[in-house]
Amino acid sequence: MKHTKLKYILSIPLAMAIGSGCSKFNEINTNPNKTTQVTSAMLATNIILSITKNSIGSTKGFMQPYLLGKYLTWGEGQENLQYNRLGRSSFDRLTLLRNVPPMIAAAQNEGQQRSFKALGHFVRAWQFFHTTMQVGDIPYTEAVKGETDNIIQPRYDTQKEVFMGIINELDSANNLFAQGADFSGDPVYNGKADNWRRLANSFQLHVLMNLHRKTGDADLDVINRFREIATNRPLMRSYEDNFALAYNATAGQNYPWSDVPAGSGNSFVKSNYTMLSATLIDPMKAMNDRRLFYYAKPSPVKIAGGMQPSDWNAYRGAEPSDAFPVLQDMRVSKDYSDLNNRYVNLVNAEPVSVFSYQEQQFILSEAAVRGWITGTPAQEYYAAGITNAMKFTAAYTPDLTDYHHNMKIDDAYIQDYITANTLTGSEQNQLKQIITQKYIAGFLQGCNYNAWYEQRRTGYPEFVLNSSTNLNTPTTQFPLRWLYPSNELSYNTKNLDQAIQRQFSEGDNVNGVMWILKD
Repeated sequence: MKHTKLKYILSIPLAMAIGSGCSKFNEINTNPNKTTQVTSAMLATNIILSITKNSIGSTKGFMQPYLLGKYLTWGEGQENLQYNRLGRSSFDRLTLLRNVPPMIAAAQNEGQQRSFKALGHFVRAWQFFHTTMQVGDIPYTEAVKGETDNIIQPRYDTQKEVFMGIINELDSANNLFAQGADFSGDPVYNGKADNWRRLANSFQLHVLMNLHRKTGDADLDVINRFREIATNRPLMRSYEDNFALAYNATAGQNYPWSDVPAGSGNSFVKSNYTMLSATLIDPMKAMNDRRLFYYAKPSPVKIAGGMQPSDWNAYRGAEPSDAFPVLQDMRVSKDYSDLNNRYVNLVNAEPVSVFSYQEQQFILSEAAVRGWITGTPAQEYYAAGITNAMKFTAAYTPDLTDYHHNMKIDDAYIQDYITANTLTGSEQNQLKQIITQKYIAGFLQGCNYNAWYEQRRTGYPEFVLNSSTNLNTPTTQFPLRWLYPSNELSYNTKNLDQAIQRQFSEGDNVNGVMWILKD
């Protein structure tokens, strides 16, 4: 009672102060240099940066997807992702979608409103896609409706229903961007509605290719949908259309692995924790792929032994499934290839794509091999993917010996490389070639574990399964998914339990086979 009485006594002068001084308080605490109204452009900027900059990460976080994708190893300590241990996922991506309705509502005219609606559909499709790819069934229809409909425990849609929703959202994005105006607040495409339309269509090709096991499903109609988009809709045109974040010298906007300016505190770079993997290096050596000299630097031991930096044999990759002490011995010996110095020395080493034209072309090539599209040979798409991947790397690499080791990529070399590595053999062998090229092009590009998803989907590239170091249980297989978020266990138990029971007979298990992986 004493505490209650005190509360009321204190509230009286407080109320008097509020009544007499409210206007004064507002006057003192209003910053005349900042807006007091949130605009569509401001919300668009936040949304776009959330799915680019915030997804890419920096320093050690930047490397996590590439550890799971077996591009490199990490020497600071035994990393779970390098050794295939998947933990709990998060639905945090979905909270961003609460910004979509106010972004649309604040639009100043009909043309911009169409574009902001289109952007909202694209971002919803993007976030739901990457969330379902991790776990399987997720909330979709009732997701993010706590404020608008008071649904704080959303039901889970089946993964098929989620993919149907994603496809429909991307169709809506295409239609609305076609009618929309350019808009403000876009740090990637400068608000060009045409670029966003092309991205939405190209990304839908990626979504549909992940449904290649579901071509018999009449509701999805995967092949006809894919063919219609590839034939009739505008798509990305070159690597200059990549959905990518560019970096610069402004503090906080440096390339994620840069150690510039000196003393910036990127201790991970200085400690040489990274070793490039044999999974990445060996295929490039086998195909005489000069991107090796742009991605890596030679083994100091090989150089000390008399080899030149332009010698293919001067580059040695680590096997990421080797026991951690074995990799530590290799690291101490210095007989390995680390990241090329350009990634460390340049504040703007290269834009980091979260979806690229190169990926689009390899997807089209795969579709042609599978017989989904006709007219243009798979080889033509494949060659365009390689060409743009190589030109992208060369375009963003200064002409310094330390960055390409006198093994420069030019048009003549690219043509010779494509001729020497043309698609050949069975359908399966051609798919292996396409995914291998997609893997090489994805080095320090993309995010959201794309390389791992591709390996899960196709079996390529072939990761080494070492049962003596594999942290998955059982050690004789790779995991297939993350576990559901812990807060769903606590606050949405009934709906989560129903979703788990209809998907996985053994419960919420990292080895559970989600719907898209079933034939």
